[in-house]
Amino acid sequence: MLLALQDVTFEFGARIIVEDASWHIVPGDRVGLIGLNGTGKSTLLRIINGEYSVSKGSVNKIRNLSLGFFNQDLLSFETDDSILSVGMTAFDKALALEKDIERITHELEHNQTEALLHEFSDKLHEFEALDGYNMRHKTAQVLEGLGFSTADLERPYSEFSGGWRMRVLLAKLILQQPDVLMLDEPTNHLDLPSIEWLERYLQSYNGAVIIVSHDRFFLDRMVNKIVELYQQQLHHYAGNYEDYEREKEMRRELQQRSYENQQEYIRQQERFIERFKAKASKAAQAQSAMKRLEKLDRLEQVDGGPSKIRINFTVDKQPGKILCTLNDVSKHFGDITVLDHTGVEVNRGDKIALIGANGKGKSTLLRMIAGTEPMEGERIPGHNVVQSFYAQHQLESLHLDSEILEELKNTSSGRTEMELRSLLGCFLFTGDDVYKKIRILSGGEKARVALAKTIISQANFMLLDEPTNHLDMNSVQMLIDALNKYEGSFLLVSHDRYFVSGTANKIWEIVDGKIKEFKGTYAEYEDWKKRQAAAAAPPKPPKGERGKNRGNNNNNNTPEPTAVKEIPAASAPVKGTPINKEAQKELQKHQRQFQQLEGELARLKEKKQQLEASLGNPDIYGDKGKFQQIEAEYKQVTQDLEKANKQYEEVFEKIMELEG
Repeated sequence: MLLALQDVTFEFGARIIVEDASWHIVPGDRVGLIGLNGTGKSTLLRIINGEYSVSKGSVNKIRNLSLGFFNQDLLSFETDDSILSVGMTAFDKALALEKDIERITHELEHNQTEALLHEFSDKLHEFEALDGYNMRHKTAQVLEGLGFSTADLERPYSEFSGGWRMRVLLAKLILQQPDVLMLDEPTNHLDLPSIEWLERYLQSYNGAVIIVSHDRFFLDRMVNKIVELYQQQLHHYAGNYEDYEREKEMRRELQQRSYENQQEYIRQQERFIERFKAKASKAAQAQSAMKRLEKLDRLEQVDGGPSKIRINFTVDKQPGKILCTLNDVSKHFGDITVLDHTGVEVNRGDKIALIGANGKGKSTLLRMIAGTEPMEGERIPGHNVVQSFYAQHQLESLHLDSEILEELKNTSSGRTEMELRSLLGCFLFTGDDVYKKIRILSGGEKARVALAKTIISQANFMLLDEPTNHLDMNSVQMLIDALNKYEGSFLLVSHDRYFVSGTANKIWEIVDGKIKEFKGTYAEYEDWKKRQAAAAAPPKPPKGERGKNRGNNNNNNTPEPTAVKEIPAASAPVKGTPINKEAQKELQKHQRQFQQLEGELARLKEKKQQLEASLGNPDIYGDKGKFQQIEAEYKQVTQDLEKANKQYEEVFEKIMELEG
């Protein structure tokens, strides 16, 4: 066990966040921490992080436990250093050693004492043990995995926007490899390729991971446990979010049946008491029944779960068959080409999701179709098209002096106040919140008001740019249900794969300046992409040939593929260059050694995976001796793997040298 909350109670003033809550975290845990907005999920992470002290109970951690906490507060960090330098601060010990080694090197130029040479040797050994020689490469690899280009790495951190800064700080936290990694809404600042990279990384992460996220697809792929913060209690579920929903429904049904059975029992006892309390022969029994009811631990009625609000779209006009056409359009921003002589057509009934990495021009294309973005080429609007455009940067369309409810009434949607209040409840505006002035709302709250206005408009064509930002999972599901009933057409940009999966019947992607269209759902699109990748992959070499990954080292947490090199047979020197007999013998010796190392690496990797699986088994921690034995074996096999990888690289380089 890494960490345990035992009977913890924590209050903010008079408000109780958790009461008598317990939670044990072990290696290998991938936990999704969920709950309605405002229940205190982020506060709970801060309790674990040691920022808040509990009023009751205890938070117990193993000695030297390292914690990493990714959250919005990190944005207060400022520096003009390059993002590569910021990421590399994760290796603080190795960086300090690097400075020491540099200092000693200068001293050795003038004073080669035995003590100084010993210190130099010790520092080099420690630097190598910390994998200091690879820290720049690792940092660059993680930053590029999170969406930065190689050219970006030397740019100052201060030049980047808030979302890109969060990626840098996430990279730093990942590189620190804490025992417990806590991520508060990590996908908010990531595009689809970066989210997929983060998923691959976290799936092989050695420590425990706790994730707070409204990205249901991300939770379904990432977690093996769900902890729900509900009514000041922590409720534990095995499996991912889909498993949680299924099990919670079963628990709710069982609890409801228990409640109903108890209510029936109470009614029977009350009838018995009422009937016989005045009868002398039955008075004692009636008294006993009253005492039983007084002592009864009353069950609470099960809540019905999140309210199901039905939003019925009304379409004012029926449009023509074609809503919009772009012919031979191009778009440039200076030297950057976003679209290059491409075209596309939106038809009636289309439910299109425009996906892909940031910076590819998705929002630009959305504005071009809306007719608000200048471009080269031709835009042909369709007949009877009434469009409504939602984008966060267009919040200036809101009337700042209006109240929220008033703002929706002014859309002339013909809905009653009760219907509008119900809709606003889906967007997290409840009670007197609906009377707040738009002027005092936060950016996220204004975005939710603008989205509510968009979906109750009578438009027959909606353009939605990241509509699920600032929504919780229940609100996202509500929006999915609403869009599925919508009789019009829409084009949306989103990185929320669950949302896209539940709404789109076509997928668009911008590739090399061209708009590529896939007719089908997101699940079908993913399957197609996998088949395309498999078809494009090079065939596996015959048994006698060896193509090996030179970048493969002991850090199996970095899933990025590296270049594959072929090791030619000794009898076939490269480019026909003659090799003398001595060199030929040495080459053959190294190739035999290379083969042996391949087998050794495979054996060590398999053993390491088996030990990792054992360490992820909670039963192991009940037997201290067995745990210590497995932990020692794990450390040893990690060292052996590091050593074998180093030899592998050295032999490979030698073979290349002899064959070159």
